[in-house]
Amino acid sequence: MDYNRRKFISFMGKAGLASLVLPQFLMSCGNTATPIKGFNNISDERLQELKNLILEGISASDKDDLLLADGLDYHTILKWGDKISDTDTFGFNNDYTCFIPFSDDNPKDGLLWVNHEYINPLFVSDFNDADENVQPKTKEQVDKEMYNVGGTIVRIKEENGVWKVVKNDPHNRRITAQTDIALNWDYPIKGQSYVKGTLANCSGGITPWKTFITCEENYDGFWGETVYDENNVESHVNSGYGWENFYEYPPEHYGWVVEVNPKDGKAQKHIALGRFAHECCTLYELEDKRVVAYTGDDHNDEHLYKFVSSKPGSLKEGTLYVADTINGKWLALDWENQPILKTKFKNQTEVLIRARESSKLIGATPLNRPEDIEIDPITGNVFITLTNNKPKGDFHGSILKIEETNGAFDALTFKASTYIAGGEENGFSCPDNLTFDMSGNLWITTDMSGSAMNREDKPYMPFKNNSLFVISRHGKEAGKVIRVASAPKDAELTGPWFSPDGKTLFLSVQHPGEQTKNLKKPTSTWPFDADNIPKPAVVAITGDLIEKMNRLNLIEV
Repeated sequence: MDYNRRKFISFMGKAGLASLVLPQFLMSCGNTATPIKGFNNISDERLQELKNLILEGISASDKDDLLLADGLDYHTILKWGDKISDTDTFGFNNDYTCFIPFSDDNPKDGLLWVNHEYINPLFVSDFNDADENVQPKTKEQVDKEMYNVGGTIVRIKEENGVWKVVKNDPHNRRITAQTDIALNWDYPIKGQSYVKGTLANCSGGITPWKTFITCEENYDGFWGETVYDENNVESHVNSGYGWENFYEYPPEHYGWVVEVNPKDGKAQKHIALGRFAHECCTLYELEDKRVVAYTGDDHNDEHLYKFVSSKPGSLKEGTLYVADTINGKWLALDWENQPILKTKFKNQTEVLIRARESSKLIGATPLNRPEDIEIDPITGNVFITLTNNKPKGDFHGSILKIEETNGAFDALTFKASTYIAGGEENGFSCPDNLTFDMSGNLWITTDMSGSAMNREDKPYMPFKNNSLFVISRHGKEAGKVIRVASAPKDAELTGPWFSPDGKTLFLSVQHPGEQTKNLKKPTSTWPFDADNIPKPAVVAITGDLIEKMNRLNLIEV
């Protein structure tokens, strides 16, 4: 373990004062809202504090509760069904979270965005497909399901250490599967320039111009998918939820990166970033104000992408690239300049709609479910979680590190290496979401499936429930993977995001009790409401440990 810890720190890059990268903008999928500035100015006293910080983690647990390490506490901000206004309620299966304060002077009052990734019909619409006597799903049930996905914007304030929703604030609103959303593209898709709704919203980001980014991942579960045979003839594969029995919404309208304006809720889908199972979209603003957007396709043997804009502040004009990690090259998904793409697709729009097929044609490297992507605020290296690939025997996943040539995020070459692998030796399995705190420590959540956890016949038994981990960059624990939180039964912890002052970690507890087959016998009862059924929720984690880990935020520069 000592050798591995040294190796991990070397790969991540120690908090060395000579190699500091100062990003112009770094507010992405869970990264702190403030990039590290003035790291060279840290005082000897505060550096010593970090070196002396001892992290005492917790053991793996299968208990039905949200367990935290000493020095941490939590309170619930929002849970499924809570009112955010007189007309709207909080959606189901909350995932990614991010927070934008109203002003830099007050980090305790602002807007929280939360994704709602998918629904469990048993809870949301009282539809139990495990019941042999179940009746066909009705339009009313589908409408309930459509309302409970998408996202939530809500104003929250911290008072006396507790974050609370500001009820009926004018900003509070829901974005659902029925919200009108524009396509940011010059050509209609399936005859439309506006589409209905967003769904399968997994992770996301914040733009340099302070709007929310939410990413459509497993869209095919809602509207099915269009597939093509060897002669390029299309056919439709039905969805799992059966929504297309009541609404004729083409699958091609989903699977995009979506931008939402927090002020009025207006949204647009960015076609130039490609269509696939987007886990997240991590943005970086170059010195000339052009934007680089990293995004991964969360599916076995799919790919890592990077969009580089050709105009300042644009997520439309530019080039989408896909990674060849074997040769360290970014390959352009460009219909005009890639002759092989012209053999199968009519134009660039088709290339983007069928990005998976396009990527394979030009030689992209298949990866093991690329999910969250974060940029190290100290070194500028790019970290990507590869959650697993069970058909290929990768049960525990790993974290990939990309070093762009000369540290240039718009470079077309890079070096790829494995930062850390999941497994019993390192104490975690199936990495999912990442975030760096203000001291450059790396936080990791895991995503072992509920059907495989805590089963003797599965390889995940030693890890018990999904958890939140941290790899410290400083002190005696540097390089060690430490469990700081354990999720309730069947749940995963998602969407970690630090408040601007570094004193709160916002975190989603997603799908507790998802293995429930009978509401009278739920597999979890967290968060222990009076109605005794599990509910997804967003919590605020606070405490002395969080503040010490983010100690660098107190540096004046």
